[in-house]
Amino acid sequence: MNKYKRILIDVKEGIIISLKAIAANKMRAILTTLGIVIGIVAVTTMSTAIVGLRQAFIQSISAIGNDVLYVDKFEWFGGHDWRFYRNRKNITYAQYLKLKKMLKGYDAIAPIQRTFGRTAKHKDLSTTTSFIYGTNEQYLKIAQVVPESGRFINAMDVMSGHNVCVIGKDVAKALFPHRDPINQIIKIKNVPLKVIGVLEKQGSGFFGMISYDAQVLLPLKTFQKMFGSKRRGIQIAVKVSDVNQMEDMKEEITAIMRMIRKVPPGKPADFAVNQQQVFKDVYDRTVGIIAIAGIVITALSLFVGAIGIMNIMFISVTERTREIGIRKAIGAKTYSILLQFLSEASLICLIGGIIGLIISFPLSLIINQFLPTSMPLEVVLLALLISALVGIVSGISPAIKASKLNPVEALRYE
Repeated sequence: MNKYKRILIDVKEGIIISLKAIAANKMRAILTTLGIVIGIVAVTTMSTAIVGLRQAFIQSISAIGNDVLYVDKFEWFGGHDWRFYRNRKNITYAQYLKLKKMLKGYDAIAPIQRTFGRTAKHKDLSTTTSFIYGTNEQYLKIAQVVPESGRFINAMDVMSGHNVCVIGKDVAKALFPHRDPINQIIKIKNVPLKVIGVLEKQGSGFFGMISYDAQVLLPLKTFQKMFGSKRRGIQIAVKVSDVNQMEDMKEEITAIMRMIRKVPPGKPADFAVNQQQVFKDVYDRTVGIIAIAGIVITALSLFVGAIGIMNIMFISVTERTREIGIRKAIGAKTYSILLQFLSEASLICLIGGIIGLIISFPLSLIINQFLPTSMPLEVVLLALLISALVGIVSGISPAIKASKLNPVEALRYE
């Protein structure tokens, strides 16, 4: 008989014998798997929460754009005191114009000024905005906002400083519940603004803390007339043509801005070029610490489970010494006995893993009501792989002991 075919037959027989042994000692098998069940529930619940949170986080910062660079005097997560950045000179509109003229290889470039939490009114109705932006027509490309009705700010609005605005979906619903907002007048700081467009629904960002549907967009000149410009620096957003050239573009912008702002060679830049990746890096570092703590807790639970399985397998070897002797006496190979007990330990752990997954799935749905979760296929496969590995590790020593038993002595065992 083919050698490999013989091994497959032995594996099959080992699994059948293992299943019969587990079935014969149901209560013991259930108690043995308890540690593995707890460990797998812990690892899958933690993994689904981490994966779900990361997906939600990436979605929440999607408005920043993974192909957009932001020139600002503040550095995102720079590590310095806020006062360090506050004392830097503002980035000015004149510097924006120079950068726009000198820079190559971008899709869009826009100056941005913003303010928070202002009240917008229409007759006797009012609502609080999340952001009011002052910008230009190219912001449409940068933020990938799409007007659901009406139009976006155009170059003429920006040049002339027209009192027009584009509003988010929530602002439209709050101020115009029963009529079309287009060409209606709203007031912010008692300044009348004609609504020229309503944005498509965008949802919220940063885990629901910021509503993109409660924003109002104005031409930059209009914004500056309303809120002033002397004390407010601008931010410059640059949408890169090729996302693979982000670092090159970042270096080019840095070199040009150093020249524009007259930063001496060897001196640190008095501005920052920020990008979405910074948020991801900070998030991954923070969640990484939580994940390590979770792995330690999970590993302890699995270790306790593995010790329990090893103990039970040693007892099983002792109880079945005579059975092992009979099998060896009728020609069973050493590796067949080894495979039998390894299979039994692995099956016990796999059953525990499957039970753990069955418990984890509804548990993750409950957690999803409070925190975003996701159970991708790789998490399920990881749980089953861990279960099998724990079974092999915990079963190897008892299996070796069983396979090395002397058949004559085993047959005499009572």
